[in-house]
Amino acid sequence: MVGFAVMKPDPHSLLITALTAHGCQTGTLHALDDATGDLHLLAHVGLPPHVVQIVQTVPVGKGMAGLAAERREPVQTCNLQTDATGDIRPGAKAVPVQASVAMPMLIDGRLRGVLGFARSDIHEWSAAELEALSRTATDVGRHL
Repeated sequence: MVGFAVMKPDPHSLLITALTAHGCQTGTLHALDDATGDLHLLAHVGLPPHVVQIVQTVPVGKGMAGLAAERREPVQTCNLQTDATGDIRPGAKAVPVQASVAMPMLIDGRLRGVLGFARSDIHEWSAAELEALSRTATDVGRHL
């Protein structure tokens, strides 16, 4: 499990710590806005500026983060650039990564947001890796 300081860390620090712990170079941290039901970007690493604009607000059910929020389970791809599942929005292919997973941050069954992890290589996420990512997402969600 990823450890965080006793003081409430800022979202960017939370994201950097989570990405580093799992060998990822790119990622996003979205929080759920209970009032609107949308996900709002709190922090990102490695996204091109035009993609940042697109993912500032993500409706639940749209794109990888929105689907992870809706399904309350990870949405993943081993190769973002060639994925044909329909889960990947066209704009996501502008991010220079391959393997990606959007992990819902669930605290006592309540959705707090979605933590996105991405790697620069093609990679199949193992069950053990997904479990570790889930634990990290829960830990980050507790600090929001």
